[in-house]
Formats: sequence, C-alpha cells, structure tokens
Amino acid sequence: MKRMYTSLMLAGSMLVGGQALAGDLLQWQNNSLSYLYGKDFKVNPAIQQTVTFEHADGWKYGDNFFFVDKIFYNGDKDFNNGPNTYYGEFQPRISLGKVLDQKVEFGPIKDVLLAMTYEFGEGDTESYLVGPGFDLAIPGFDYFQLNFYQRHTEGSRAGDNVWQVTPVWSYTIPVGDSSILIDGYMDWVMDNDSNSKGDYHANLHFNPQVKYDLGKALNLGAKQLYVGVEYDYWKNKYGIEDSQGFKTDQSVTSFLVKVHF
Repeated sequence: MKRMYTSLMLAGSMLVGGQALAGDLLQWQNNSLSYLYGKDFKVNPAIQQTVTFEHADGWKYGDNFFFVDKIFYNGDKDFNNGPNTYYGEFQPRISLGKVLDQKVEFGPIKDVLLAMTYEFGEGDTESYLVGPGFDLAIPGFDYFQLNFYQRHTEGSRAGDNVWQVTPVWSYTIPVGDSSILIDGYMDWVMDNDSNSKGDYHANLHFNPQVKYDLGKALNLGAKQLYVGVEYDYWKNKYGIEDSQGFKTDQSVTSFLVKVHF
C-alpha cells in the first residue's frame, strides 16, 4: 500500500514537472513564514516556539500545499527528539474539473479532486493518505475544502483502512480599514481503536488561526503581514489515549506573526 501512495504522489510530481516545461503550469502561488509562541502543550515540552514555512499554489490540473514546522522547546528537551524537532506535510490534489476541462458542479460542490497527503518528520511520523476531495461553495467563505482520506501509517502507530476527514477553510471579516482572517483545518481520524496495530487511538485535531491584517492597516499592502493567535485543540494527541496518569488532550493558544511573500 505504501508503494501505491508513493506512486500516486510521484506521478503527480512528474505531471507538475512536465507541465512546467510546457510553460502554462502555474496559475497562482503564495508563500509565508510564521512565528508562534505557546504554552501548555501536552506530550512534548509545555513551552514551544515554532517557525513555519508554507507554500500553496494552483496549477493547470490541481493545487498543492506544503508546510514544514521547525519546533523549539524553549531550552527543554523532548524525550525522543531532544531540544528541537521538525514536522511537515505535502498535500497535492488533482482536479477532475481541470483534467476534463469542464465544470464538475452539483449542489454546493464546485469541484471533485483526488486528494493526497504525505506526512513526515522525526520519529514515528511517516504516513501516506489518499482519497476524494471536494471544493465547496459556501456563502461568505473565501474557500472551503472537504477531503476524505484513507490513512496508511508507517511503524506501529496505526493500521490500514482507517479514515480521516479534513475540512479546510478561510473566512474574511472586514474590520474598519483592515480585516480579520479566520482560517485553518481539522483532522478527524476515525475508528482507529478497532483498526490499530498498536495503541494508536482515534483522535481529533482542530487548528484555526485568527489574524488581523496589520499590513493593510498600516498601508504596507493587504494580505502580507498578519498578527493574531493560533488555537490548537487535539483530543488524544498523536493517537495516545488521554488518561488521569498521562494527559494528552491538548488546548493551547499561541501568539502568531505571519508574513506572506
């Protein structure tokens, strides 16, 4: 199964490369750097500082999202990874509407896609996900995606045939001469208790950001400099069941600065 997921992602990457040579690949792209500071994390050291690079783009046959976190434990050491670690994801999606060169719309659905994710980092983190994705037209939202994945996780953390539901959204609220952007995602891994090879349990990770467009307010340019907070709720973090002896239900609000370029 690992080969199937790897082959799909390699095929997508090769298609991207081939179309780039054709000259009409990229339709839009956005890059950003973020800094976060938060306290009261679970499992890992309680105080964390994170620097995140993100890339998003739309191209002739779909879209891509990539991020990598570099996480510092404020002088403390994690049991497995020492004073710092990293984690990232690559999320390519292939659009049925773009491949067919016609609209694929019905009801609130404005496109159907093949969604994939590769999760990587230090320790036992490598996972491959694939399934159907949907772009939804929901009034007021800048965008709203709903992706359904079948997970294949390397190591002893989970079994096959486990499903994850991931909505992704963005919503902008005008405020005076600027705006507040509310965006984020939720990963809901379901039914792991019955499909697990080890002790990996069903879990829910809710991760929105609430950001003020400071760049627009200071006339430095809209959608370039944000300040705000990120909320991180994770029930059964890393699939570790919460208990009185070891708390894994995480609820953290982090200070956030984000620059787009």
